[in-house]
Amino acid sequence: MVADGSVRARRVALPAPLAPVAVLLGVLAMRAGFGALTGLGLGLRPTLVLCELLLVLPGLALVALVRAPLRRALALLPLPGRAVFLSLAAGLTLWGASLGLFSLQYVVWPPPDGYLEAFRQLHDALRPKGPADAFLSITAIALVPAICEEALFRGVVFGSLTAVVGAAGSTFLQALLFALIHIDLTAGGPPVAYRVPFAFAVGLALGALRLRTGSLAAPALSHALLNAVTFLVVLFAADPARETDPGPVVGLSLLVAGTAATLLLLRALPGAAATPPTA
Repeated sequence: MVADGSVRARRVALPAPLAPVAVLLGVLAMRAGFGALTGLGLGLRPTLVLCELLLVLPGLALVALVRAPLRRALALLPLPGRAVFLSLAAGLTLWGASLGLFSLQYVVWPPPDGYLEAFRQLHDALRPKGPADAFLSITAIALVPAICEEALFRGVVFGSLTAVVGAAGSTFLQALLFALIHIDLTAGGPPVAYRVPFAFAVGLALGALRLRTGSLAAPALSHALLNAVTFLVVLFAADPARETDPGPVVGLSLLVAGTAATLLLLRALPGAAATPPTA
């Protein structure tokens, strides 16, 4: 007869059927929270931070509910210095590849009316007026989203699905779920899936980083730098919707070079991988 405590000790991740539930509850909480927080007049930066926290909280609550150790469920392991460097470098190569992907997508699938204007307005609202403002903007647009989204998708969801569909299947499915939360819902208009291809490609790469290193820290570092570079480049562009579009020829070059460089970095990571968790 197996003791109850022993049964609980063997559960190291959220049960797989609860993975999409964690994502769905997180998205519903985030969207409901955005409406409520906007009404309170907290400002854009605090609202973005709190919405990201609402996205991940249901997943963390479910992990606690099934009594899975948080460290194991989220792969909260340190990275050696070389892996930290390679993960940050992957953030830069992913930025180049994603810029190229957006440029090519623009040619075959132009964004809907009003989409670029909303993009301009968002970054105008986040444009800092001083060092403190800049820190708050980077926190809201890069650091907090990287931590919360990685904890949910490359932590809770990845670990949950791996036991059922394997590492490759889990990498694919978490990227798909990550892409789907990037469907933009506009008031009074149809859903806009313009960011879905970008998010899926990035989700695959971040999932591969999680798989290679065995640690959530690798995709979190890469994700944070990717977001920070995107924000900083847009910050210094007079018209971010146009000046950050390199055109299809340069875009194709960026996509190919960025993808190749990211794959090379991933291949270099096994030697720098974190020690797998012990039971």
